[in-house]
Amino acid sequence: MHKRNAAFRIVKRSEYSVQRMILYYIIAILLAFGIGGILLAALKVDVIRFYKEMLTIGMLDNAYPYRSVEGLIKVFVPLVLVSLALSLAYRMKFWNVGGEGQFIVGALGAAWVAMLFGERLSTPVMLLLMILAGGLFAGLFGVFTAVLKVRFGTNETLLTLMCNYIALYVLKYFGETKTGWNLFLSKDSARPKFEKIPQNAFMPTIQMGRFSLNISLLLAIVFTVFMIFYLNKSKQGYEISVVGDSVNTAKYAGMKVGRIIIRTVFLSAMVIGVAGACHVSTSHTLSTSITNNVGWTGVIVAWLAKLNPIGILVTSFLISVLQYGTSVANANFTAVDANFANLLQGIILFIILAVDFLLKFKIVRTGKTNNNKEVA
Repeated sequence: MHKRNAAFRIVKRSEYSVQRMILYYIIAILLAFGIGGILLAALKVDVIRFYKEMLTIGMLDNAYPYRSVEGLIKVFVPLVLVSLALSLAYRMKFWNVGGEGQFIVGALGAAWVAMLFGERLSTPVMLLLMILAGGLFAGLFGVFTAVLKVRFGTNETLLTLMCNYIALYVLKYFGETKTGWNLFLSKDSARPKFEKIPQNAFMPTIQMGRFSLNISLLLAIVFTVFMIFYLNKSKQGYEISVVGDSVNTAKYAGMKVGRIIIRTVFLSAMVIGVAGACHVSTSHTLSTSITNNVGWTGVIVAWLAKLNPIGILVTSFLISVLQYGTSVANANFTAVDANFANLLQGIILFIILAVDFLLKFKIVRTGKTNNNKEVA
C-alpha cells in the first residue's frame, strides 16, 4: 500500500528574539481589542468612548479620580498575590487550580480571628493575627492535596479543583446558618447576613491628600521582590526549578522531592490565604462572591507572564485595569454585559496562546524532493 506523506508538518524554531515576541504580543492585544470593538459595535455602543472609559478606569472628567485608583488597588492586590503564589507551584509542575478555595479559606480564617477577638486588640496585632490565621488555614488546606500527591500519586488538578467547591459551600453554610455559635453572621439582622468585621481589623491606609493608599499594596510589592530573590538566589528556589525540570534528576542529586513539593505547595497556598485575609481586611466583610474569580484569573496571569515575577506584576496590573475599567465603563453603557471583561480577557488569552505557538513553532510544506518550504 502506498503511504501518503503529509503535506505540512510543524517544526520547532531554534530561537526567536525578544523584540519579535514583544511585537507579536502587542499585535495580539490590538487584535483582541479589535474583536472586542466589533462586539461592542454590534451592541450599538460607542467603541472609542467605551475603551476610553475602560483604559482610564473612569478617571477622566471625574470629580473624584483618586477613588478610581483606590478601587483599582483593591482588585490588583489580591490578583498579584494569588498569581505569584500559583506560579510557585507551576514552576514545580504541580498544577494547583485551587486558588479560589484557598482564598476563601484564608478569608474565613482572618474573619474568624477578627470576630473572635473583636475590639480587644490593637490594629497591628489584630492584622498580624488575621494574616497568620489566613495563611495557616489556607496553607494546611492546600498542603492536604500535596501530601496525597506525594504519598499516593493522586491527581492534584482534580483534587484542588474539588477543594474549591468544598471551601465555597463551607462559606455558604456559614453565610446561611443563623445560630448562636456562628460568629460570622450579624445578630441584628432578621435574615442571614455576614457581619462587618470590627474597625480595628480594617486594613490601614496612608493618607496622601484626599487619596488613601492601601497598605496591602506595599505588601504585594514586597512579596514580589521576595519572590524574585527566593526563586533566583535561594537554595529552595533552585530546588523548585530542578524538580520542575525533572523529578528523576532531583532524586539523583539527592533532593528530597516529597518534602520540596509539600513545602512549596504549603507556601503557595499560604500566600493565597494571606491575599484572602488582606481582602477581608480591605472589604470589611465576607461574601459568597468574595473571590471575584481571582483564583481563576490568577492562573491566566501566571501563564501570560510565563511565571516571571516581574511579568506577573505587570500583567496583573493590566488585567486589573481591564477588569475594573470595564466595571466602570459598564455603569455608563447598560447594553454591555457585566462579564464583558471576562470575554475580552479570554479573547486576549487565546490569541496570545496562538502567538506563543507561532513564536515557538513554524509550519512547513513538505515537498516531493523532501525540501521543506516554510509556510508560517
